[in-house]
Amino acid sequence: MSTRATPEGTRRFAERQPAARQSNYRQAVDGLWLSSLGHGTYLGEPDDATDHAYRAAFTASLAHGCNVFDCAVNYRYQRSERVLGAWLREMFDSGALSRDEVVVATKGGFVPYDGVPPDDPRVYAYEQYIKTGYAKAHEFAARYQHCIAPAYLEQMIALSLENLGLECIDIYYLHNPETQSIAISAQTFRARLLDAFETLELAVERGQIASYGLATWTAFRALPDSPDYLSLTQMVSLAAEVGGQSHNLRYVQLPYNLFMTEAYAFENQQLGESFLSAIEAANQLGLTVMVSAPLMQGRLSAIGSPKIAAAFPELRSKAQQALQFVRSTPGVCTALIGMARAAHVSENLALTDLPPADSALIRALYDRA
Repeated sequence: MSTRATPEGTRRFAERQPAARQSNYRQAVDGLWLSSLGHGTYLGEPDDATDHAYRAAFTASLAHGCNVFDCAVNYRYQRSERVLGAWLREMFDSGALSRDEVVVATKGGFVPYDGVPPDDPRVYAYEQYIKTGYAKAHEFAARYQHCIAPAYLEQMIALSLENLGLECIDIYYLHNPETQSIAISAQTFRARLLDAFETLELAVERGQIASYGLATWTAFRALPDSPDYLSLTQMVSLAAEVGGQSHNLRYVQLPYNLFMTEAYAFENQQLGESFLSAIEAANQLGLTVMVSAPLMQGRLSAIGSPKIAAAFPELRSKAQQALQFVRSTPGVCTALIGMARAAHVSENLALTDLPPADSALIRALYDRA
């Protein structure tokens, strides 16, 4: 029995879907077949009621052909990972889903409190990670809320595996690494990234993760002279430095939506003599692009765009119009939607029974801007 998602398993999942849904799957650089809309787990309160709602939402997503589930060890103070893990075990045990058919991603970097936030984050970080030897005080950033030191990352991977009840995580992201870059020199940041990438390459060798990536907020959308800017070319170069040309840095995640279009429209990433958008640069560098915040945490469900409504006249829902724009953008593999309730899934993922729009239509929307 496979311990991870596989190209064969994810293809089997896609081929099992109704014919109208077949065009909703894209192949990532590692061969996995991913649904164009994935289920994010950032939203919601850290309570039992939200956990219960999430389980129903996951089941609804699966019924709509979603096979990508994304979380982070710190989301809802570890509860998002734990409820996803409990639901996955139920699906595997019942035979509703096979492990090789589903892509599970999580992130490490931010300090994961346990169930509730501590009274003093600095004391918590000291007791849990500094006193125990997983990190040194100077390796933390953002007032002891972020760390990518090797022993700390190893601990985070082990914690996520336990929370998720898995032997292997399909995609493991460094979570907002720009949080570190803002606080330290470029030379120190480069050294920390090299150590982090080496740690993740070793985790691949041990079979704990299948691949890794960078999940960012501002890093790949910022101006090149901004302190939080990251160069995709440099990131791939660092991965090759520790992992060779067959390194396992394969994914990037960044926000993109109707109001935050920089990932596609802003040519801030240099490859050779050319400047490209983050999405195009990632594609050319052999990275699969996952998009976060396609609905801006639900705000775009209520805010319409006449231009987008005219482009997708068959879609009446503002949320579906916004999602169609994002998932149809050239170079985007999967749009990750935060959905804590089954009702949200039913509206958003009704889109999976329609094909994505032609990429030329998306380009034309920018040309007419």
